[in-house]
Amino acid sequence: MSTAPGRSPTGRTHAGDTTHRSPVQVVALLYGIVFLLVGIAGFIPGLTTNYDSLQFAGHQSEAMLLGIFQVSILHNVVHLLYGIAGLALSRTGTAARQFLLWGGIVYLVLWLYGLFVGQDSPANFVPLNSPDNWLHLALGVTMVALSFLPRRTTTDHYAADRP
Repeated sequence: MSTAPGRSPTGRTHAGDTTHRSPVQVVALLYGIVFLLVGIAGFIPGLTTNYDSLQFAGHQSEAMLLGIFQVSILHNVVHLLYGIAGLALSRTGTAARQFLLWGGIVYLVLWLYGLFVGQDSPANFVPLNSPDNWLHLALGVTMVALSFLPRRTTTDHYAADRP
């Protein structure tokens, strides 16, 4: 019996095989990697300016990732958790879709939160500034839109059609 490379005779992919990821899995994996890198970068002096003013949470943190995005320890930890979730949930098409859809919705809510909560308000606990708000809008829109990519590879579609 002939099987596709990286697949067992049952049609399942081998562990660690990335050649048969669906489009939605690839995107979730990429977002996960980027979130991890951003979370790590938020703790690196030089990549984060005013690093000595990094606070756990709140708008008093004057640390700026790449000199643009206001960050705090909480903000960086959330990026790290999003990254871990993206990596873990990219393993299946359905989980990858859920990560992108619900993660995108959370970012859209965070964008709205950033618009309505004053930057100097005690309620600005994340902290957020204008560049953060626009980035959250872009992340939310793209994550939700990309969650509708196919969950299966073309090989999976072909295999499903075979007797």
